[in-house]
Amino acid sequence: MGGGPKETLLVAIEFPESKELVDRMRKKFPYVDIVWYQHDPKKGPVPEHLFRSVTILVTMFSLPSKLSLVPELRYVHFFSAGINHIYEHPLYKDSKIPLTTSNGVHGPQIAEWVVMTALCQNHSYNHWHALQQQKKWGNFRDVKVRDWAGQKVGILGYGSIGRQVGRAFAALGMTIYAYTASPRPTPSSRVDNGYIVPNTGDPDGSIPTAWYSGTSKASLHDFLSQKFDIIVLTLPLTPSTTHLLGTEEFAILASQPHPPLLSNISRGQIVDQAAMVKALHDGGLRGACLDVTDPEPLPEDSELWTAKNVIITPHVSGGSEKYLERTWDILEMNVGRLMEGKKLINQVDRRRGY
Repeated sequence: MGGGPKETLLVAIEFPESKELVDRMRKKFPYVDIVWYQHDPKKGPVPEHLFRSVTILVTMFSLPSKLSLVPELRYVHFFSAGINHIYEHPLYKDSKIPLTTSNGVHGPQIAEWVVMTALCQNHSYNHWHALQQQKKWGNFRDVKVRDWAGQKVGILGYGSIGRQVGRAFAALGMTIYAYTASPRPTPSSRVDNGYIVPNTGDPDGSIPTAWYSGTSKASLHDFLSQKFDIIVLTLPLTPSTTHLLGTEEFAILASQPHPPLLSNISRGQIVDQAAMVKALHDGGLRGACLDVTDPEPLPEDSELWTAKNVIITPHVSGGSEKYLERTWDILEMNVGRLMEGKKLINQVDRRRGY
């Protein structure tokens, strides 16, 4: 695209400037002025003068404190998949400026984390690793393994991450069940219209054996009653998903012949953490793989650290050397769509919160 109105694009993130990506953008959109300001929000705000002429803002946490600082702003792209951290910000509450997320860039690496940690639990890796450190040769009778062929996985939130998780588990012989807030009764309603990393995910939504949906307790409890071996949480955090799993839900899971393993890569607040810890100690959960906690960082005195059969990592599952390149792909596509008046990819629906 060689022409168009002059645009000023400000990148305000913690990453250092990528000359390669900036040059690529400039060649594609020569009328876009690009300013890359490497910024750590913990060290203070972005200088106000940088916001004045900005028409496109690219960031994660570095936002203007008030709308009057960005009189020309007409589009914001976030380097994160979730935007729960801006629900109370004027950009979200008091404007109609289009917001887009980096939903879709995390699928491959997060699905790898989910499978890796679940395998560690299923094959008692910590036991074998401890023996290795002690230079001891163990015995297969030390542990019990139920291989995954024919087992059932329930995925709460079948977006880009959930679809890649489903693809990975299905390849290992597992049966996939999807749960979404909105009904997906037809093949066309199950299509993924967001950003998709090539050769990943479930673009046409054909992997799940069954789709469940709803926003009520009854619909959630019906889904949780399907006797899953693994439950994966990939939901966005919204007021309606906060503490979605609590005492009632863990009681349903505890009543099943084989209590499931819980994997959470979304947000810690989606689970009532105290209820989860109790379920772990009481046997209502077989274990938990957690890349997110409530709060973060997890305090040293939290009982979650020593809960039974838990793997905890510090919100790192989304990390990848490809992260910046993939989210820049979304940005480039949307800059073109913005100029052409087309619908943006991954645009946030403020009514739904994502």
